[in-house]
Amino acid sequence: MSAIIASIVFIFGYLLIALESKLRVSKSAFALAMGGILWIILGLHDSELVHTEIVPVSYDIFSIVVFLLASMSLVEILVHYRTFDVIRGKIFKYHFSDQKQFFVIVGLSFLFSSVIDNLTATIVMITIARQFFKGRNLLVVAVGIVISANAGGAFSPIGDVTTIMLWLAHKFDAVEILSQGFVPSLALFVVMSYLLSKKIKESGDDTQDEIVTTLLPTEKLIIGLVGVSFFLPIGAKAIGLPPVLGILLGLGITWIVIDILKSINRHNTHLTASVEHLIQKTDISSLKFFIGILLSVSALGALGILDHVSGFVYGSSQSVTHAIGGNVALGMISSLLDNIPLTAIAIDILHIQNASVWVLLALTVGTGGSLLAFGSAAGVVAMGMVKDLTFEEYFKIGFVPAFLSFLALVGVWYLQYIFVLT
Repeated sequence: MSAIIASIVFIFGYLLIALESKLRVSKSAFALAMGGILWIILGLHDSELVHTEIVPVSYDIFSIVVFLLASMSLVEILVHYRTFDVIRGKIFKYHFSDQKQFFVIVGLSFLFSSVIDNLTATIVMITIARQFFKGRNLLVVAVGIVISANAGGAFSPIGDVTTIMLWLAHKFDAVEILSQGFVPSLALFVVMSYLLSKKIKESGDDTQDEIVTTLLPTEKLIIGLVGVSFFLPIGAKAIGLPPVLGILLGLGITWIVIDILKSINRHNTHLTASVEHLIQKTDISSLKFFIGILLSVSALGALGILDHVSGFVYGSSQSVTHAIGGNVALGMISSLLDNIPLTAIAIDILHIQNASVWVLLALTVGTGGSLLAFGSAAGVVAMGMVKDLTFEEYFKIGFVPAFLSFLALVGVWYLQYIFVLT
């Protein structure tokens, strides 16, 4: 009976999350309430089980949420110290044609998202794209940015929330996701870029004045420290420490240097950054959503519900063949349902040790959301930033390129798996 009630609560809660925009109630609020209710159900079912499960669940949630908070804070520091203003100026400097500007912007989206996460990369690159494109071209570029950012985040251990979840769950190490995920992600990017570039029309209307941003030595120092900070989690994992310690170390050192520079510089300039204020600008609501989802999925796992889901998605034997098919299916489903709970469920139900199969899951759930506008956080943000990018427009412009490039990703991964990894 407890399992049935919990299943109903989860389905109903998921429905409310999906209807966030229509109900005008934060999905984070629904997720937290759902997580709390499911754990109450678990407690009423078996209070001893709660004490057994809560410690490992709490550690997992702590690791992911603190990692994301530190990562978001470092990105805010990059924004404050004009990193992306310099990039925008460099693009202006070369006076590329519209099609070449498209390739540059989606290419940067692909690369940046592997470090600063796909959501932030989307926000930054659409802000830059607005300086170069208007009308229909801007819609095409926005779609390209979403697909590129999702693809770039999928092959990096720190590029996407779902990849971070799998990495912290020890499903693969940093070398495995980078070495096995890059080529399939690149294949997706190349196919998508080629198809979307055909939709770009030369406007000949590049009348914007060139923007020149010159960084001061202190700004270059801070940006360099942030860059190093993003690689410290990989170093921490390499020596057997939790990755979250690496990124916290990087944030701490960067914070110390910023405060020292503030004490030396007595003049009130934009360099006198308040890291406390920058941290407050991070997307705390999204972190609460992750907490609620992880609580919900862990409760379902403790009640045994996910065992039944496993049999449906991956088969009772959980062979490699079934796992591959299940991962591709979850990737397609992620265009309709949020990839975070899908990933959390897969972590609990898929009991296979093959790192390559987990890399495939990271790739499919990370990029499958690009098929539809609301299938990924990047797509939702893009629609908010570019008002003419409706669900229908995104579908007309992006569905076929996103679908064909998704098939290319799966195909390249499979060829790589057959001929290189086995």
